[in-house]
Amino acid sequence: MKSIFYILFLTTSILQSVVMAQDTEIQAYEVIKKIDSVEIRFYPSATLVKTSGGNNFGKLFQYISGNNASEEKIAMTAPVYMNENKSEMAFVMPLDVHQKGAPVPKGENVSLQVTEPRHVAAIRYSGYTNATKETTYKKQLLETLQANGIEASGSVEFLGYDSPYKFYNRRNEVLVEVVYVN
Repeated sequence: MKSIFYILFLTTSILQSVVMAQDTEIQAYEVIKKIDSVEIRFYPSATLVKTSGGNNFGKLFQYISGNNASEEKIAMTAPVYMNENKSEMAFVMPLDVHQKGAPVPKGENVSLQVTEPRHVAAIRYSGYTNATKETTYKKQLLETLQANGIEASGSVEFLGYDSPYKFYNRRNEVLVEVVYVN
């Protein structure tokens, strides 16, 4: 009998995580052009809280949980940015936090960055990410850009949109800043 209640509790918890993940604020962008499976996007300015040096997710989660100068709790957003070798990670601040100014971090090796508006090329893929998928989609993205005369002007970033507890319809992306003229 206890095991039935445990299974019901576990199932309910997982479903709540999936539902909550669907209510997460997504960083705003505008799709300018589609080339095969690649989107050319315009991203307006945003505020990122970023870190490196190990336990990256933990440090960023502490920041949004109130480990900041204002002791302000900040809603989780998507995506989570990671550099190519996974040594750096960044969370996007909600739009209202960006507009009013994000609180100063208190954590070690945690900083804020306000990004300039930019054009990027992105390719989306599903499922849980891994090194093979990241390499495959990075190659596809860069080859599509080269074949269409679009210059990559930044380093490749990997974006994750979902909680580890979300099993279906997962969203991941490979993204690179581009020089784009309409």
